[in-house]
Amino acid sequence: MATFTFQTLEYVRPDYAQLKEKWEELTGRIRQAASYRQLKEAIQEEEQISDHFSTMFTICNIRNTLDTTDPFYEKELEYNQNTYPTVMETILAFQKAILESPFRADLEAEYGREYLMALQRSVDSFQPALVPYLQKEAELTTRYQKLMATAQIPFQGGTYNLYGIQKFFEDPDRDVRKAAFLAYSNFYHDNEAEMEEIFSQLVEVRNAMGRAMGDQNFIPLGYRQQGRSDYGQKEVEAFRRQVKEEIVPLCEKLYRAQAKRIGVEKIMVYDEKFLFPDGNAQPVGDDDEMIAEARKMYHAMSPETGEFIDFMIEHGLMDLKNKPNKASTGYMTMLPDYRAPFVFSCFNHTIGDMQVLSHELGHAFAAYQAMRHQPTSVYYSESTDIAEIHSMSMEQFAYPYAEQFFGADADKFRFAHLQEAITFVPFGVAVDEFQHIMYAHPELTPKERTWEWHKLEEKYMPWRAYEDDEFMERGGYWYHKLHIFLYPFYYINYTLTTMGAMEFKKRYEEDRQTAWADYLRLCNAGGSLNYLGLLKLANLSVPFEEGSVKKAVSYAKKVLLEAIGEETAD
Repeated sequence: MATFTFQTLEYVRPDYAQLKEKWEELTGRIRQAASYRQLKEAIQEEEQISDHFSTMFTICNIRNTLDTTDPFYEKELEYNQNTYPTVMETILAFQKAILESPFRADLEAEYGREYLMALQRSVDSFQPALVPYLQKEAELTTRYQKLMATAQIPFQGGTYNLYGIQKFFEDPDRDVRKAAFLAYSNFYHDNEAEMEEIFSQLVEVRNAMGRAMGDQNFIPLGYRQQGRSDYGQKEVEAFRRQVKEEIVPLCEKLYRAQAKRIGVEKIMVYDEKFLFPDGNAQPVGDDDEMIAEARKMYHAMSPETGEFIDFMIEHGLMDLKNKPNKASTGYMTMLPDYRAPFVFSCFNHTIGDMQVLSHELGHAFAAYQAMRHQPTSVYYSESTDIAEIHSMSMEQFAYPYAEQFFGADADKFRFAHLQEAITFVPFGVAVDEFQHIMYAHPELTPKERTWEWHKLEEKYMPWRAYEDDEFMERGGYWYHKLHIFLYPFYYINYTLTTMGAMEFKKRYEEDRQTAWADYLRLCNAGGSLNYLGLLKLANLSVPFEEGSVKKAVSYAKKVLLEAIGEETAD
């Protein structure tokens, strides 16, 4: 393992018939186990098989996103996505056998209650009737991702993908910003009919999945797929209300100050990313220099992060440069055979590059730690609402090192990044509410769906204004958020975890050693506790409780309002 690099890893197509046979054999051993030792031996053997299968599947997925036009991995991805659902019933039988074992109390004593809860969520999220729907869902999401990845947007004599064009949203020339945003908008407008068709089918397929599980629509299943077992829709609604009351008015103040600062009467959508009249902070180095500086930063941050970044670089576990046909996304995934995270993104020479080097690497650091501290791969991943605390807090922990990446513009970066962390939250809860509306009201036509987004912008983003852009004015902006297509009900996690990140920010300023110890304990714990248990472990507040949003953002609010010359009211 010491000498591997991702580029040299061999991909071997999983033998699903052999895997099915092995899972059936292990299920029999689980049911016949005469002792806890025999049960545990079968579980450990299955874990090795599952980890290897997961590693192969993931290598295939990564290489497909690296080049969505590569015919070999395109076909392999299609094969895996179509075939994997056909063995899920066999995996389910194995998990049920564990849950029904007379030795489950021994398992709970050794691994904790969450081990059995994770298996139960998996069992509760699948029925054999889902197989054709899962296959269709995979086909549709792959189609959407390829459409996004192959975008070619002509602009000012060049051609850009969806990441590349966004660097012009920060251009000092307002006419350039406006034209760039319109070019970006036009891509989605030109492909509106295809996106309408894809999303309509996704709503239909996912709601059918929900009904197959005995629910009225997809929403309860979507929550289970996100690993949520200790809160539901009512708690999320309570959080969204707090955002509307506490954060939306703050964002309006920030955008009014921004308009005054950059010398415009009103912030338009194409101005939102342009924060300073003399230009935004930009990375001072090229892509390779940014990665080299990230290595220095992580070595300075802690011994644990230093070890981690060396592992990532030495094993080729990051692909960050923007390239044609590369999927327009950013993610962290895991290769359990190698106890290795992998980070994927597309640099575009904006402050977003620094966010990649902190956000996605924050995910990767947490995975790296969990894979070295947890006794089972069941705990390598935590629920998604915890996972984003790892990444968004790491973004805040990177602030002291901003000079390495932005030189004299480091303070610009820090202000812009903190403002975006706060102004993002209303958009994030709008995405969540939009998805609830979509699956609860499948009778909406495509244009009616888009108008629902328009209404949510008025509710959560009253400052949002478009100019000479009919498509965006009637609600077309939602089409650009790939999570709505690919990862239903994930997006609220970014907003819930912003609260935790803001708490960590305050504590990191006050007592860096204690804050880091809490953060490291959270990362090491992986998914060994439920959501509320992990919050308690890290000494973080529960974001649904009344007043929690106000408390969580109070420090960031103070910093931002002081920076724009306003006083806080509390």
